[in-house]
Amino acid sequence: MEKNQQIATTIMELVGGTDNISFVTHCMTRLRLNLKDESIVDDNKVKAVKGVLGIAHSGGQYQIIIGQNVPKVYKAVCEMGGFKQEGAIEENPDAPKEKLTLKTIGSNIMNYMSGSMTQLIPGMIAAAMFKTLLVVLGPDMMNVITPENDLYILLDFVYDAFFYFLPIFLGYAAAKKLRSNVILGIMMGTILLVPDFVALVGTQETLSVYGLLNAPVASYGQSVLPVLLAVWIMSYVEKGCKKIVPDVLSTVFVPTLVLAIMVPVLLCVCGPIGSYVGSFICNGLIAFGNVGGFIAIAVIGALWEFLVMSGMHPVLIMFAMTTMMETGKEAFLSPAATCATFAAIGMALGAFFKQKNKEEKAESLGYFVSGIVGGVTEPVLFGIGFRYKKPFIAMAIGGFVGALYSGIFGVYASFLGATNFMIFLGYVAGGTSNLIHGIIGGLLALIVSAIATYILGGFEEEEETETKEELEPVLEI
Repeated sequence: MEKNQQIATTIMELVGGTDNISFVTHCMTRLRLNLKDESIVDDNKVKAVKGVLGIAHSGGQYQIIIGQNVPKVYKAVCEMGGFKQEGAIEENPDAPKEKLTLKTIGSNIMNYMSGSMTQLIPGMIAAAMFKTLLVVLGPDMMNVITPENDLYILLDFVYDAFFYFLPIFLGYAAAKKLRSNVILGIMMGTILLVPDFVALVGTQETLSVYGLLNAPVASYGQSVLPVLLAVWIMSYVEKGCKKIVPDVLSTVFVPTLVLAIMVPVLLCVCGPIGSYVGSFICNGLIAFGNVGGFIAIAVIGALWEFLVMSGMHPVLIMFAMTTMMETGKEAFLSPAATCATFAAIGMALGAFFKQKNKEEKAESLGYFVSGIVGGVTEPVLFGIGFRYKKPFIAMAIGGFVGALYSGIFGVYASFLGATNFMIFLGYVAGGTSNLIHGIIGGLLALIVSAIATYILGGFEEEEETETKEELEPVLEI
């Protein structure tokens, strides 16, 4: 049996089969399952599957960390369970039954936001690479092309094609996450960006909606929260319309009614509130950074990768994007996350030099390459951090030191670039000094983490205490 098919088969058996799954999706490294009953799953057996790096319980999901081949495992799971790929599991529409508490409400909100943003990561990375190339070739670095050059213009508008139209992509992703009509979700974004509406910005303050309400005229390009809020409301409006409209008329009247209701809600409520909340979050992050100063940045640098393991980091990335779009730069989460990323990579490097087992050294080297070239840190987090425990301390120390340095020198990013070694190009627009200090901060995090990992060790202890039976996986591939 093919490797990924075998992994999928074993996972399906261990989580209770098709009948226990209500929704399945994936991000760059995780298979994310909404299970009707998580209590029947033995976490240790799932973690023991060869090819599984670890598990996490987050946002109401059972997340299985697999690595970069997760799309193939996801495809196999969907084929085995008869689930619709890249969408809702229509055959099992009932979600897990949860008691409504502040904790579950918060978890569901985070799950919604994170699940929506995660779907956009491939486009976000691709667009950022075009911006990275623009920065390298443009006046800020090599000065090979000028802003008037066709290639410069091309690279710039390819980047804008994603980030300016972000509300449209989010409309699709959010609707898909909530199992609503994705076309109507897309329209929540397009209404905010339609040229006739955008042209009103600066010429008039409000627009009459149905002659009853006045909607503030504003620019919603690159916005995040207005569409997320609108699609969430739309999902309930759509369900209500389906209940009252006869099936024979639903094709025409359900989408029409949904749109008729959502237009004023979107323009008069979601747009203004989303913008206000976005600005509030932006100002809050800036204020937190100002109050806590470089110490606050250092603390985030130490803790960031633990947020990555929780699967909630896309939400914070969204907030960082909001700040960047509001002010043109982001000096809090960006440098902290960069240093944390390089601290995780340093953990792999330190493990490589410390370990004696050739197979384990090869794994650590693979984790290092995956991080430095591919920009993916979850393999090292679960392959080394969770497995040996002590390297987590080293990683936190490295992230703290690197972010502390970056915070002291006020390093900031002007755009979200790649998450690998080219991440520093986001610092170029801030000038040579900003770039140099950003690179030093990242290298400090990597070096300190590697040295601390080597000193703290813990690899020999793990080899001595774990028996062969404990290490033997439930699945041989």
